[in-house]
Amino acid sequence: MNSPLKIGIAGLGTVGAGVVKLLAEHDKLLALRGGRPLKLVAVSARRKARKRDIDLTGVRWENDPMALATAPDVDVVVELIGGSGGVARRLVQAALKAGKHVVTANKALLAMHGAELADLAEKRDSILAFEAAVAGGIPIIKALREGLVGNRVSRLYGILNGTCNYILTTMRETGRDFDVVLAEAQAAGYAEADPSFDVDGIDAAHKLAVLTGTAFGARVNFAGVHVEGIRRVTAMDIELAAELGYRIKLLGLARETRYGIEQRVHPCMVKLDTPIAHIEGVFNAVVVEGDFVGTTMFQGRGAGQGPTASAVVADLVDVARGRSMPAFVVPAARLADKKASPIDRHIGAYYMRLMVQDRPGVIAAVSSILANERISLESMLQRGRSQSGEVPVVLTTHETEEAAMQRAVARIAKLGAVAEAPCLIRIEKF
Repeated sequence: MNSPLKIGIAGLGTVGAGVVKLLAEHDKLLALRGGRPLKLVAVSARRKARKRDIDLTGVRWENDPMALATAPDVDVVVELIGGSGGVARRLVQAALKAGKHVVTANKALLAMHGAELADLAEKRDSILAFEAAVAGGIPIIKALREGLVGNRVSRLYGILNGTCNYILTTMRETGRDFDVVLAEAQAAGYAEADPSFDVDGIDAAHKLAVLTGTAFGARVNFAGVHVEGIRRVTAMDIELAAELGYRIKLLGLARETRYGIEQRVHPCMVKLDTPIAHIEGVFNAVVVEGDFVGTTMFQGRGAGQGPTASAVVADLVDVARGRSMPAFVVPAARLADKKASPIDRHIGAYYMRLMVQDRPGVIAAVSSILANERISLESMLQRGRSQSGEVPVVLTTHETEEAAMQRAVARIAKLGAVAEAPCLIRIEKF
């Protein structure tokens, strides 16, 4: 039998523990599929004394994770520490410089330093693999690297954060507002104590940047992602969206335009007859449009111990088999340094909800502002009078330029009859 692939794991949280369990439970199956045994030889984590439901008998403990990078009995370092810098970045850099392979689930690290690490891996003839960094158990990186490699990708989009999708799904099903559902999600363990990384769209933006680099053969450009979260989406918006035949989803979207690569993360209105409208709860989905294959959709659990460990081990099997290709499909030196298409250049349709005083002339004033920006209305929905005297008015537009829409919104917000800042959600047509 071929010599084992010797593995060192840095980080024994939820995912790290899952990898240890999977390697132990499927050891014979993995040896068959990998062509040789996958042997865990060393681990490192912050607290050795922490109780973990894993068996580490015969596995060496390293107090310093950096020791894994130079350990002579480690062939591949699995980095599950997290964070875009600090020890995670130093460990990956050191392991690659030492000629070791690296498997990571760290989307923040790749979003900020992906091109640099890909270049380092190629110079050392090492494998840098990161299937687990995006969409958990969905094999989307492998699909872009292998199954769809014969296509030019024109667009990709998806639900990349299960926490946000769970919150929006629960808001729709219960009619409760964001703050209430967020608190419930935190109590249930679906959201962190500090949820900003998820609900403000940063997590999805990291993942989108990694997907974009892989799909378009471009240098990963997190700074070029336009990011908005879901805090301003209300139960009323979700209800009104349903009346108009839409659902609201936080999506990450990327495509090439005449101005560069457009990368956006924000709440979107999607038609009920589109498949992605029906991805609910903590599930993720990614849609890729290629010139020869057409439209393909991948869905599944985007996080959690089992799905993410599954993705990590899939990369380990590739390393065991010696399956090697550039991290972002094309050689690092050939990655395109493409400009980011500014959000002001985006062309699309819009949903705008206004809370206005119910008095004559308000709609005429709003319509005049939109007309001055050459924005054409597709529909208008107005609710009846309320005791407060404020009523919601919903407008949907035909396609227009983002810059014109933002100018109109700024002027509308200054109208005396408008009680609060307008809610603007982009409508995506798939």
